[in-house]
Amino acid sequence: MTEIKPDWIAVDWGTTNLRVWAMSASGTVLGQGSSDQGMGQLSPADFEPALLALVSGWLGNGRIPVIACGMIGARQGWVEAPYTSVPCPATSTGFTPVATDHPDLDVYVIPGIKQMQPADVMRGEETQIAGFLALNPGWDGVLCLPGTHSKWVHISANEIVSFQTFMTGELFAILTGHSVLQHSVGDDGWDDDQFSQAVQDTLARPERIAAGLFTLRAETLLLDLSPQAARARLSGQLIGAELAAARPYWLGQNVAVIGAGHIAQHYVNALALQAVPATLSKGEKVTLAGLTAAYRSLKG
Repeated sequence: MTEIKPDWIAVDWGTTNLRVWAMSASGTVLGQGSSDQGMGQLSPADFEPALLALVSGWLGNGRIPVIACGMIGARQGWVEAPYTSVPCPATSTGFTPVATDHPDLDVYVIPGIKQMQPADVMRGEETQIAGFLALNPGWDGVLCLPGTHSKWVHISANEIVSFQTFMTGELFAILTGHSVLQHSVGDDGWDDDQFSQAVQDTLARPERIAAGLFTLRAETLLLDLSPQAARARLSGQLIGAELAAARPYWLGQNVAVIGAGHIAQHYVNALALQAVPATLSKGEKVTLAGLTAAYRSLKG
């Protein structure tokens, strides 16, 4: 087995998962690992052992920088990394160091970003934004980052100007797992026509979303609406409501969606229904590009 000797280590530490990459100075991935040791289940004393469980085989050749983004810098994380206020450059320079017991680790946490009016915060997405801009120099427009808490971000002159968060993914999880709709919505399957129609209907009348949600249950009982169709329509209703509220961001703008899997494609499809072409960038690719940009910023 070839011994991996990275120049630095990239870390994406979320609420539920931890991902690490052994990196060369040029940004080439030499090795990678992951675990379910996300911030949400760790105490401050657990972070270093969780990291070492994945990277210890890459150590032993002297001190090595570790550049970390995500919820590792939250108040409940390893160390609280202060927020940077918008407007601000996409690539961070204000890293927060972490005290460790291991002699080979120099850990630095990328700060999140805050907005005072309207109040909003992000952690982790700022690194994806920096990565997208590193891969697309000179790009101006609006980035959409779908997820549990999706973000719409206005980018101009390589700066994050403003942003807005929507709890769309969390609402979907709550409604399918803890509401009357859990009896109607399937765990998988899809219906493109139901999704598209729900997006269009909700964009046209977003004030009717609460009534539209219960219609899913009623149609299940009375009209044999399938679980797959109900799932697609619920997603379309929630994304349609998000698009209605985010209209000032995407209307007439250059738009890109950052994400992976079906959910990111659903946003691209929903925007296409409004004659808004959106490019799609893979989340892991831009995350690594953002961490690499942060490493180069740290090294000067």
